[in-house]
Amino acid sequence: EVLGDQGNLLRLHTDLPNYWDAWDVDKHYRNRYTDLLDAESVTVVEADPLVGAVRVERSFGKGSRITQTITVRAGSRRIDFETDIDWHEAEKFLKAGFPIDVRAAHSSAEIQFGHIQRPTHTNTSWEAARFEVSGHRWVHVGEPGYGVAVINDSTYGHDVSRTVREDGGTTTTVRLSLVRAPRIPDPEADQGKHRLTYALLPGATIEDAVAEGYALNLPLRVADAAGAPAPVVSVEGEGVTVEAVKLADDASGDVVVRLYESGGGRARGVLRTGFPLAGAHLTDLLERPLSEAATDGDGVPVTLRPFEVQTLRLAVGRR
Repeated sequence: EVLGDQGNLLRLHTDLPNYWDAWDVDKHYRNRYTDLLDAESVTVVEADPLVGAVRVERSFGKGSRITQTITVRAGSRRIDFETDIDWHEAEKFLKAGFPIDVRAAHSSAEIQFGHIQRPTHTNTSWEAARFEVSGHRWVHVGEPGYGVAVINDSTYGHDVSRTVREDGGTTTTVRLSLVRAPRIPDPEADQGKHRLTYALLPGATIEDAVAEGYALNLPLRVADAAGAPAPVVSVEGEGVTVEAVKLADDASGDVVVRLYESGGGRARGVLRTGFPLAGAHLTDLLERPLSEAATDGDGVPVTLRPFEVQTLRLAVGRR
């Protein structure tokens, strides 16, 4: 229902940049391609009430192989594509495409401490030049009331385009760049095995994309329930995202927490600690105090402007 056509379409392009082989992606790569539609095998590898998974194996080109395990889980809207590639191509470019059935005026792609929006149309030469753009853990497209995110753990190039259907409606296609095969300066560049995971998240808001982007890149670790420690910090309040938790560089024993506003709006929340809190300071990125922060028991109230980054230095008290 979310897709306007075939999803996870693997497309192998001929990739011959005019000048700089390993550094450039020229738009004409789109003119020549082969869709990898045939599978050597399709196998059900998980079929129980909590997890369902199908493994698809393909071979193509000069002895290259792709093995994908497509997984759905109970209680989760996310569809994972765990991908192993044994890559032996030359001057090729592999993409994975999702034609999403939404009319999106723009796409949102994660950058450090926030996201950036780009139009999906090509009305100007500047917009037409953005046929390949970067994003970190996720790309989100949506129309009023409904959105879809494409999440990844290691491939940060993508393109977003509009397609007009036969009935006149608009489909927005997101395509991830998986692997290339330049010959200059290294004729063996990227040859061999690659492992990556990307995912489709239907019905996603920006906040959902942020959360699932972290979840895919920092998966849960299994621990003994009797010995699992309490979280060092936790956050109450939408839009407040913890990016890093560490000990202070000066070996004082203070805990440094870096957080930011991730939705593009103003946010209020409370940072809670799993340890006795003796005091808190706002600091710069070098952990030098700027001002004292108010505390409320083991909590620090936080107020953030759109995409604001804050660093808190927390003094640990005695029990």
